[in-house]
Amino acid sequence: MADPLDKLPAILKKDLDKNLCTCMDVPRMDIINAIVNGATTLEAVKKETYAATGAGCCEQEVERLIECLTGPEPRRRGRRRRK
Repeated sequence: MADPLDKLPAILKKDLDKNLCTCMDVPRMDIINAIVNGATTLEAVKKETYAATGAGCCEQEVERLIECLTGPEPRRRGRRRRK
């Protein structure tokens, strides 16, 4: 099984142990784990982790994590073969 962090851009891999949701003290990695384990909507992440249930200022970043972790595998860039 591939590491789900491989799907994230470098900026979203920073500070995994720090709180993404400061209102509810929810670390970024807890949110990532919830998404990987099936919480694939903002409402599901809120229910599972309580993230984004305070002021809501982290909603956009939670949605970005959902998008990255549940979207299709990133395409690898490489040379095209010529026929």
